Amino acid sequence: MTAPSSAPTPASPARQPLLLVTGLLGAGKSTALAALEDLGWETIDNFPVRLLKRLVAMPDEPRGPLAIGFDTRTRGFVPSEIIALVKELSARDDIALTFVFLDCAGHELERRYNETRRRHPMAADRPVQEGIAAERELLEPLRRWAEVMIDTTALTSNDLQGKVRRLFAPKAEIAAMTVTISSFGFARGMPPLADLVFDMRFLDNPHWVPGLRDLTGRDPEVGAHIEADPAFADAFARIRDLLLVLLPRYQAQGKPHVHIAFGCTGGRHRSVFTAERMAAALREAGFAPTLRHRNLAARPSDAIEGDQP
Repeated sequence: MTAPSSAPTPASPARQPLLLVTGLLGAGKSTALAALEDLGWETIDNFPVRLLKRLVAMPDEPRGPLAIGFDTRTRGFVPSEIIALVKELSARDDIALTFVFLDCAGHELERRYNETRRRHPMAADRPVQEGIAAERELLEPLRRWAEVMIDTTALTSNDLQGKVRRLFAPKAEIAAMTVTISSFGFARGMPPLADLVFDMRFLDNPHWVPGLRDLTGRDPEVGAHIEADPAFADAFARIRDLLLVLLPRYQAQGKPHVHIAFGCTGGRHRSVFTAERMAAALREAGFAPTLRHRNLAARPSDAIEGDQP
């Protein structure tokens, strides 16, 4: 009698995430697929459903997350065949299938069609509500089969994208947001792509203090001078508290990058010091900001320091 092998059982390959996304025309399928694409899913819209088995069986194709969008306009759209395909694919060990249905109230779909002045594909020369009713009846079997139901009646495009992110983004992906803190000089123009700009020219200007002009906001002497301004501590605390409110909100909305810019006249003293301090404060709060000083390398003689608060 042969002794049982002590070799470990080979690990099964990772299951490929597969989303089937359908729903009523005008309910937001294109928006949902765009949000999935931003999350790293490979997305294909209006793919002939009958060819899906061939697609997932292709040996040389990558096994990353795949989202397939289809609707009543898609070639070969037969609900009974789609349900049979869903059953077959759900039983496979190499695929993790999720069926998503986008629903929407009839009155809201009518409003969207009237707003875009588009004809419902199933209405022909009839009123749009008749096309919506016919499509809803055709889709009802798929609606009952859906594992994830998203009602977009009261959702804006941004709301729908946020919901898709919460449902289908890895937690690490949701948490990822790049924060850039920069300093700049107004004399050389404002940064064109900053999300939030704070003007620090209300602070006493070290440029006019003997011995500080040739230094920068990174030097302790300049920092001590700025901190001695009675307005600095309160203003800095208020800006910091504001950012600690805004950044998590941007994060929850899926904003991938936030640029916070601090400006002074020449971009070498007040803005630099404040940007350095704010970057440290945000690090303490759990963020990982990138710090950039646009005009720090400029010579003091090149700066236009006409203001003297």
